[in-house]
Amino acid sequence: MKNGLKLALMTIALLLPFVTGCSSFHRDWRKAAKTEPVEIEGRWEGTWTSDASGHTDKVRCLLTPISENTYEARFHAKYRKILSFGYTATFTGQHTNDVFYFSGDADLGRLAGGIYTYEGRVSPRNFFSTYNSKYDHGTFEMGRPD
Repeated sequence: MKNGLKLALMTIALLLPFVTGCSSFHRDWRKAAKTEPVEIEGRWEGTWTSDASGHTDKVRCLLTPISENTYEARFHAKYRKILSFGYTATFTGQHTNDVFYFSGDADLGRLAGGIYTYEGRVSPRNFFSTYNSKYDHGTFEMGRPD
């Protein structure tokens, strides 16, 4: 097998889990648009910014309650405006007044930087989080989509 074809097949194999996850994210994103958000759950969109490189791009999140103090955060982010990827993190925290203060982590795999840790806050209209990994750190800033 030629090296070019072998490299293309390996790239497709590595990206396939991200592509299939993105299609279910888009389906769930459209479905969530039909329901009114309750408290902090539902759709969020905005930007992520790397403090390490200065790069910034779009990010979306679907926030779903698992229990009173735990949420599943499904992210779909862009990188360099052409590549996109999705992943899921679990956020655990406490509600104080109308704000949920959380922390959590997600393993994005070795190629994507390994384990990312998160810390932030979500109110009914604003979502702010910092993230840290071995190779990168930065912020997510999101609001409710129009």
